Amino acid sequence: MTNQKQLSVRFGGQSTAGIKPVNQDAFAAHQPEGSDLEYKGVVAAIADGVSSCAQSQIASQTCVTGFIQDYFSTPHSWSVKHSVSRVLTGLNNWLHQENAQSRREKDSMLCTFSALVIKSNTLYWFHVGDSRIYQYSQGQLEQLTEDHTRREGGRNYLSRAMGGDKHLEVDFNNHILEEGSTLLLTTDGVHEFLSQTQIKAVLAETDDLEEASSKLVDLAKSQGSDDNLTALLLSVDQLPQETLDESHNRVTHHPIPPVLEIGNKIDGYEVLDIIFSGTRSHMYQVKDTESGQHFVLKAPSINFSEDTLYLDGFIREEWVGQKLNHPNVMKTFPTTRSKQFLYYLGEHIQGMSLRDWINDNPNPGLDEVRRLVAQIIRGLRAFQRADMIHQDLKPENIMIDTDGRVKILDFGTVHIAGIEELGSPLDKSVPQGSVNYVAPEYLMGEPGTFRSDLFSLAVIVYEMLTGQLPYTERSVKQVQINHYAEFSYIPAIHQRKDLPLWMEGCLKKALQPNPMHRYDALSEFIQDLTTPNKQLEARIRHQPLMEKHPTRVWQGIAVLLLVLNIVQLLLTHPSL
Repeated sequence: MTNQKQLSVRFGGQSTAGIKPVNQDAFAAHQPEGSDLEYKGVVAAIADGVSSCAQSQIASQTCVTGFIQDYFSTPHSWSVKHSVSRVLTGLNNWLHQENAQSRREKDSMLCTFSALVIKSNTLYWFHVGDSRIYQYSQGQLEQLTEDHTRREGGRNYLSRAMGGDKHLEVDFNNHILEEGSTLLLTTDGVHEFLSQTQIKAVLAETDDLEEASSKLVDLAKSQGSDDNLTALLLSVDQLPQETLDESHNRVTHHPIPPVLEIGNKIDGYEVLDIIFSGTRSHMYQVKDTESGQHFVLKAPSINFSEDTLYLDGFIREEWVGQKLNHPNVMKTFPTTRSKQFLYYLGEHIQGMSLRDWINDNPNPGLDEVRRLVAQIIRGLRAFQRADMIHQDLKPENIMIDTDGRVKILDFGTVHIAGIEELGSPLDKSVPQGSVNYVAPEYLMGEPGTFRSDLFSLAVIVYEMLTGQLPYTERSVKQVQINHYAEFSYIPAIHQRKDLPLWMEGCLKKALQPNPMHRYDALSEFIQDLTTPNKQLEARIRHQPLMEKHPTRVWQGIAVLLLVLNIVQLLLTHPSL
């Protein structure tokens, strides 16, 4: 998953106390190496301590250094927004708690905060207060942030600050960057005393970022700045914009291995058994000839040697299995030797698929179903915590081992928020998942959320209980719908008469075609699947007859219309 062309950014900054005795400003920037550069990007931050608070230099320094350290500690799978939100919430909570314990208001720790992240070819920015972020490109200067101030008695006062409120409200935005762009972060000691024309003139006359930032600070000071002054510049020299050819070269770096037979060896792994061999992939039970450990080795089919999107998903599958460490999610393992072919190693799960379990248990007990579903939900929570959506839940992708433990597998279509932010020429617009389990929002062209996995899980639960699907089976080629009303729910109690009404209500809510009408959390779904919810039961009891028995209603209407037509015919032609 590595782009051939790496992100490259230069920095230059200047900060001074000016005429004040203490510099309460702070700034920092960091360009990491390796995988952090690809998955987390380049980060810069600036903060300005509130001058009326004696300890605000601690707030600004803590926010800047803590933000950068903590941001790079978040998982690679998290999106930029998710990562930054968690970090800023933590920093704000600490400041607010310290301020609440302070006896004197003047000892409070408050500061403005503005930060940017450059990841792949996208700029993300976050902002609280009246420090600013500008973008300078092709001779034009644009202020990206808005000052959070209010004017009283001829003076500006901050309306938002880090540590000022338990609930932190942060401005967030993003846009695609162009190579050659320059980004400028300033505190009000600089931008309150310079016009945009003056700033553009300084940026246009030199490419030396340290020199330019010093000139901005000195110019603001010479024009009467009475505050601390800080300017931080970033020059975007190169963006990792992968072309389609580069993408193809990346995923085909290792050749697909030939179909293997028992006894064959590949990179030191001996084939002990052929688990399956299909048109899309091949799976073998193998033994490491050095360590004696047993694994499952999965390799793509040669049929997909030119399918860049499929191969990208195959590589993603290995990555996900190594990042998630949960007893209900299949693990994948890094190889101890260099690979000569495209494959990955996974844990060997002895047991049956959930599809086999459904076939073997046509009328299962409710407690047994709930026990299995609770494990599936625990596995899905691991995806959710990692900012991932499975997107292809179905009975074939869930295993039950010999100890009764559930394992979720097949990660080829997993949506990884942090990875999706990487620029890619691959077309991923086709709906993900199997047609009878995929959430309707995908067919509407909408992005998925955890509610999409909840829908697929609810289809599985419905099928476990009834042996049937909750909606009419769809054509494999039907990858688009125009309205959620195209999905017509078949009540589970029509398929299984002993099902409690409250459980029917739970399934109906989880299987709502419109994701906004489903559960807000997986925990709510398992709670209602386990414990009677009187409100859900009441809704089923008192729902309109059309919703309860739509087929019978339409049959009745058809009979009534037929009778009316016969009566009208007899009245019109009495001789008949």
